Amino acid sequence: MEYGVYIHIPFCRQKCSYCDFSSIAGHEADMEKYTDALCRELAAKGETLSSLGNASTIYIGGGTPTALPVPLLAHVIQTVRAVVPTTNNLEFTVEANPGTVTLETMTMLSTLGVNRVSIGAQVFDDAILKRIGRIHTSQDIRDAVRWARAALIVDVSVDLMYGLPGQTMDILKWSVGSSMDLAVTHISVYGLTVEDGTPFAREKAAGTLNLPTEEAEEEMYDYLAETLPKFGFRRYEISNYARHDFLCRHNLGYWQDRPYFGFGAAAHSYHNGKRTANTKDVGAYIKAVERDESPAHTEETVTREKHIEEFCFLALRTAKGIDRQKFSESFGCEVESLYPKTVDNLKARKYLEETPTHFRLTPLGMKFGNQAFAAFLL
Repeated sequence: MEYGVYIHIPFCRQKCSYCDFSSIAGHEADMEKYTDALCRELAAKGETLSSLGNASTIYIGGGTPTALPVPLLAHVIQTVRAVVPTTNNLEFTVEANPGTVTLETMTMLSTLGVNRVSIGAQVFDDAILKRIGRIHTSQDIRDAVRWARAALIVDVSVDLMYGLPGQTMDILKWSVGSSMDLAVTHISVYGLTVEDGTPFAREKAAGTLNLPTEEAEEEMYDYLAETLPKFGFRRYEISNYARHDFLCRHNLGYWQDRPYFGFGAAAHSYHNGKRTANTKDVGAYIKAVERDESPAHTEETVTREKHIEEFCFLALRTAKGIDRQKFSESFGCEVESLYPKTVDNLKARKYLEETPTHFRLTPLGMKFGNQAFAAFLL
């Protein structure tokens, strides 16, 4: 069996104004203890992983993994390589904030076997970067990409956002053009969502969040969907575009119903019909591991009904869509027999189309993906 491994680093130099991820700022004193606990959790699970097969993808995310001092991040990577059995074609990704990396960082990553970096650029405009709480500049983005290349990391992804406060179409076009100038291999694009409990949510409630209009945001979405393929970036998932074969295989695993194992605070695992999640509290996580206790605080057995729902709406995130044969083999029935009205209704709205092997969203369906996903809830 092949599976993915996810490792969570919860630390950030500063929380972004839109962020509701499981991350903390200003906890540098906890970094060494957390690293020790994380490596201890990994070592304790190594034998179990070996008995199950090999990891084909490893992904270190956050938070900001590169907020860790280089020796601590190196220790995590060395532990992963020592205890996690892997396939020969391993994809090993580390997320990086441009304000937290140097050539030394990228060289260390490459030397230890990391072959893909995901850089949180968001926008190539210094005023907006400051407005949304990022700690880096547009020049830092350019430096981070060039340092990755100098360290012989070929597969370099950048995240871009649209719908940001003060963002115009010209600024978005500049960000896309800047990414093209850097010849990145992969681009993830995300529309801003104002999440409860964030500084942006408070600003929105106070009426001080100067967001683009819905029409302007839709225009930005359309521009990205139409323009990135012209630059050679194939859309393989609603928010992700890749050159050639540089798809993120780790994330594809989530969308294609593959097992994965998570390590660190707030990390999730999914295997053999069960889902577990480690505690989000960093202090509680460290104490649990130090006591040789499991940091996992929830376990859910995925029912057949929930499995079917997740299988469908996660697969529909991808350009290929729902594999009809795999669905039939997994659940003993045809997609259209279980969802006759759903399939017909989505086809009539031109959200869904049928191929000999798949049901997939049309470009219009991807634009209104949440409506299509909801239709597959039983």
